[in-house]
Amino acid sequence: MRPKLEDVAKHANVSKTTVSRVLNNRGYLSQKTIDKVNQAIEELNYQPNVVARQLYNKKTNIIGLLFPTIANPFFGELSEALEKKLYEKGYKVLIGNSMNDSKKESDYLNQLLSEQVDGLIVGTHNQGIQEYKYQNLPIVAIDRVMNEDIPVIESDNYQGGRFATKELIEQGAKNIIHTNGPSELETPAKRRRIAYEETMKEHDLIPNTITLDFNIPYQEKKKIFYDLFETYPDVDGIFASNDMDAALILQVAKEKHIRVPEDLLLVGYDGTLMTRSILPDLTTIIQPIDEMAEIAIDILMKRINKKETEKEYILPVKIWRGKTSKKDSYK
Repeated sequence: MRPKLEDVAKHANVSKTTVSRVLNNRGYLSQKTIDKVNQAIEELNYQPNVVARQLYNKKTNIIGLLFPTIANPFFGELSEALEKKLYEKGYKVLIGNSMNDSKKESDYLNQLLSEQVDGLIVGTHNQGIQEYKYQNLPIVAIDRVMNEDIPVIESDNYQGGRFATKELIEQGAKNIIHTNGPSELETPAKRRRIAYEETMKEHDLIPNTITLDFNIPYQEKKKIFYDLFETYPDVDGIFASNDMDAALILQVAKEKHIRVPEDLLLVGYDGTLMTRSILPDLTTIIQPIDEMAEIAIDILMKRINKKETEKEYILPVKIWRGKTSKKDSYK
């Protein structure tokens, strides 16, 4: 039988209130008492129901954000938009960077819940984490499928995939490669791959998707792109799953003396303001980050207030046409 708070109190020879104060880091307690309670928790393998505590405690006006890394321009701009909009609504923000590590994500999730945040907005890649399985938990996901109960805010990944692939085909590319995440990952971004493969087949072209693990270090990913050009010397178009990969492909192509767009056409995905400022020539699919943040907050407020929400919210994308997808742009 799973130990209860009362069992911890009895084992440590303290009151239930004292155990609760240790768990919530509230009020003054001697280090001796804290150590005694923590030892009892460890010996009994007690797992505090942080989700239940969060749901039934008073409102704190704090929202937790959990993303892979805000060093990624997409998540950086998304976090900024969310923080600004939440501040205007009277909320403070706590941010955790999971770095695609499931253990770190679980630790951050429990830390955020133990801070008694009113809700969570997540965009992490990991699934199967127990806390996400609680029904009616005030969580909203952005471009990630966490479980059947958590609503997802996303851009139109399928349409974005079609825009990118058609752009390359219409500019004359025939041997087009698409880079994407692992096929087993449950994320709406998989629809980019589906759109790419279907569009290629509609034009009697052979699709070729290269899967990349999100945890690959920079140098390893760079080597994969080097090997890509060696393995597929006839490649004349690449649809990269994100702008960071597209930027790295541009770097590798330059080092291998492959001219873009003369020899290789390239389209990225995300289209952040930062990317369009630093790489204005990169053709990319623009995700509506500001609108995604706005709707994510609106849906989270409904979840916090126990209102009904849809399972999925899909927002339109646009294409930013730079020089990397136009063969005649260098003339």
